[in-house]
Amino acid sequence: MTLEKLALQGKQKTNNSMASGIVGRLFDIRKDAVKESLCDFQNVEHRLEFVAKIRNIEFFNDSKATNVNSTWFALESMNRPVIWIVGGLDKGNDYIPLIEIVKLKVKSIVCLGLDNRKIFNAFSDIINNIIETTTAEEAVNRAYNLGEPGDIVLLSPACASFDIFENFEDRGNRFKKAVAEL
Repeated sequence: MTLEKLALQGKQKTNNSMASGIVGRLFDIRKDAVKESLCDFQNVEHRLEFVAKIRNIEFFNDSKATNVNSTWFALESMNRPVIWIVGGLDKGNDYIPLIEIVKLKVKSIVCLGLDNRKIFNAFSDIINNIIETTTAEEAVNRAYNLGEPGDIVLLSPACASFDIFENFEDRGNRFKKAVAEL
């Protein structure tokens, strides 16, 4: 099967899928069953979860990405220009590992949090358009208005949710609700 047929895209997820396929074969699981499961796999909620496609802009909920490393893998998996929704309760993040991937993938940043100084400081030299918001609805609306057909809006906060939300599930659910209301 080709990599394009995998349900999960991106370098990390492709590697994980390939490893799963090898393990399946080691346990003598039929090739057709392995192939079918790799094509039909349903991602876990709040983990690079496809939400909707509106006006040819795709929305992804990666609210579970509460650290820089998880967000790096989310950005790496995107293959079109990204409007990145980031922020929340900073856990002492070092955003330097994201600089190069942000240069390559991100066209605008929408901050979702109460204190976004570190995000502005890290990315203002490479991203011209950085916007502050304090609700999921505002973040989604601003990201949508920045978007053009073919773009991706990605909620991948790299931060904890506790400054505004109860938890990452609450943040992700409010994001999905706001997208549904567009």
